[in-house]
Amino acid sequence: MHTTSELQEIIEKAIKGLSYSNHPKNLYDPISYIMNLGGKRLRPALVLLAADLFNGSLDEALPAALAIETFHNFTLIHDDIMDNAPLRRGQQTVHEKWGTNNAILSGDVMMVESNKLLTKVKVSVLKEVLDTFNATAQGVCEGQQLDMEFESRNDVSIEEYIDMIRLKTAVLVGGAMKIGAIVGGANEADANLIYDFGENLGIAFQLQDDILDVYGDPEKFGKQVGGDIIANKKTYLLLKLQEIVNTEDAVLLDQQAGNKDTLLKIERVTALYNQYDVKDLAVEQMRNYLDKAFAALSAINVPQHQKEEISGLANELMNRES
Repeated sequence: MHTTSELQEIIEKAIKGLSYSNHPKNLYDPISYIMNLGGKRLRPALVLLAADLFNGSLDEALPAALAIETFHNFTLIHDDIMDNAPLRRGQQTVHEKWGTNNAILSGDVMMVESNKLLTKVKVSVLKEVLDTFNATAQGVCEGQQLDMEFESRNDVSIEEYIDMIRLKTAVLVGGAMKIGAIVGGANEADANLIYDFGENLGIAFQLQDDILDVYGDPEKFGKQVGGDIIANKKTYLLLKLQEIVNTEDAVLLDQQAGNKDTLLKIERVTALYNQYDVKDLAVEQMRNYLDKAFAALSAINVPQHQKEEISGLANELMNRES
């Protein structure tokens, strides 16, 4: 079994070895640019970890891992356009550097490149891999659409929110692991279990992100604490508070949406979260999904010691402040 860091090194080396057409230059240069901006390479590492779990060949799984990373970066290009984001990993976003139209088209080609990479997996599992990838990619787009729609809705339920983060974030984690398992030779039951592990871990991770936005250490979290509050972003904490708050405090909460004093806004909303023990409720929900993830991992029919690297990575991801 390989460590996550070893797999990340394999992926980084493979990405540097990728080559694209040089004509038209403005179509392909943005692809090389974003693919080499760095990042943790977590999703492709999950493909290889899953293949390794079932004693599969890393060489055979590597094209699928690169496909997942290419697809992920394609979504980042388009997300940055929709968010009008100027920076990605501390560098200019693709649409800032090459223009929006170029960025859209380069992103589209990255989806094609993802499929080209997937066709390099062995023929015996190709259809199953493509079916899993296509369902995953469609889910991610559905999640992004729901996220955008939620911005203008005031009646989003917690159930809808969980489904949105499942689609936008978690299905790619689950899909990456299932693809790795399929290439690695897992049977259908185990491939579905590793998918369940990844999806539930992805939901737990996003719920943790919601919690850390309010209660995290900015030095360790890597983002501005209270950013979601400032942006009036719908998170599990906000939706839970809206569900249980009394009428008087609901008025106070609604007033904060237009509060231009960001520090006061963060202070008042956080005080309401504390008053109603919303953090504890969010942590309980997060742990429920984490428990589901580990239950699925436990049920996979491979020796326990082979699961230790995946289990350790999950625990590391869910302890980002420590």
